[in-house]
Amino acid sequence: MFRFYTLVIFSLPLIIYYIVKANYYCAHEDKYDEDKRYSLAMCIVRDVMRRGRIKTVSYGQENLPKTGGYIMYANHQGKYDALGIMDSHNGPCSVIMDATRSKMPLADQVVALVKGIRLDRTDFRQQVRVLGEMTEDAKNGRRFIYFPEGGYMHNGNTLQEFRPGAFKVAKNAGCPIVPVAIYDSHLPFDYNSYRKVTTQVCFMEPIYYEEYEHMSTKEISELVKSRIEEKLKELEDNRKRNGWNLWVPKYKEGGMYVGTDQRIG
Repeated sequence: MFRFYTLVIFSLPLIIYYIVKANYYCAHEDKYDEDKRYSLAMCIVRDVMRRGRIKTVSYGQENLPKTGGYIMYANHQGKYDALGIMDSHNGPCSVIMDATRSKMPLADQVVALVKGIRLDRTDFRQQVRVLGEMTEDAKNGRRFIYFPEGGYMHNGNTLQEFRPGAFKVAKNAGCPIVPVAIYDSHLPFDYNSYRKVTTQVCFMEPIYYEEYEHMSTKEISELVKSRIEEKLKELEDNRKRNGWNLWVPKYKEGGMYVGTDQRIG
C-alpha cells in the first residue's frame, strides 16, 4: 500500500479536483455523454499510472468483438486490476465490483463515471437486481469487466477458484465471453515499494454463445480458468524475457512470485 498512500499524499490537490469534476459530470449526464464521462475516467486512470510509476503492456486487442456487448472475465490480484484493463481496452467499458471497496475516494468517482455495477455481498436481493440490470445492459451493447474469483487474497499470479455463478450473466445475455489474463497486477498497490512496475494484460479470443450455449456454468468457468492459466505461463515468460520487475525478491532468484512475502496491509 506504500505506493497508494504516496499517491494520495502527494497528489491530494489533484485528487480533490478530480473528485469535484467527476461528481459534476455525473450530476449533469445531459451535458456529458458516455464518451465524455469515460474520457474523464481514463484521465484519472492514466494520471494514477503516471504518478504511480506504473506501466501496463497489453496484447490481444484485435480479439475484442467489434460490435455488440460482451463480458471480460479476468483473474483478480489487487486494487489495480480494473485500471490496467480499462487502460488497455478499446473504447468505453464498465466494471462490476464490491460495493464497499468501490466507495474509496476517487475509485467511487471512476465507478460512477463508467456506470459500474456495485455488488452488495450482504444483500441477496440487490445482487439479483443489479445482475439482472447488467444482463440487459450487455444485451444492449455494453461491455463489462467481471472478476469471477470474487475477490483477492494476496494470491499474486496464482489463480483462485472461479465461481460458476459469475457466468450466469453472460449466459443469460447470450453475449461473447472474453477471457482476460492479467499478470503482476498485484504489485502496484499491494507491495511495499515505489519502484517502477510493469503489469501485463492479455485479451484472449472470445468464446461466443454458440460455443457455450449447452455448457453448464461450472463447465464454462473451468474453460475460462484453464485458458487464463495457460496464458499466465506465456506472460511469465514475457516478464522474464524483458527483465521486468526484477526488484521483486523472488524474481531476482528466477522464481515465480506468488504473493506470499514482503506484503503489507
